[in-house]
Amino acid sequence: MAKEAQLQHLQQIEDKLRKLISRYTDVQQKLAQAQEEIKFLEGMVEEKELQIKNFQNQDNIVKIVDAIAGNTANSTELKLKLNEYIREIDKCIAYLQD
Repeated sequence: MAKEAQLQHLQQIEDKLRKLISRYTDVQQKLAQAQEEIKFLEGMVEEKELQIKNFQNQDNIVKIVDAIAGNTANSTELKLKLNEYIREIDKCIAYLQD
């Protein structure tokens, strides 16, 4: 009778161990998914920060143009030329990111 009780107790321990292993595996999978999502979101943050810097640079350039250009004819021409340069730089940055 004692052997049966021990075997039954051993079986219960084995069942609990299997459940623990299953839970551990599930948690490991969820952790891996969370880490992948974190990497993805960090990449998105870096990209957005780069876009913000680009917009700030464009704003600074416009301010410089406004400060340098005295009359509207020169100002317009200078703004158009700088916008052209900015678009070219943006294309280069986009190319480098790929």
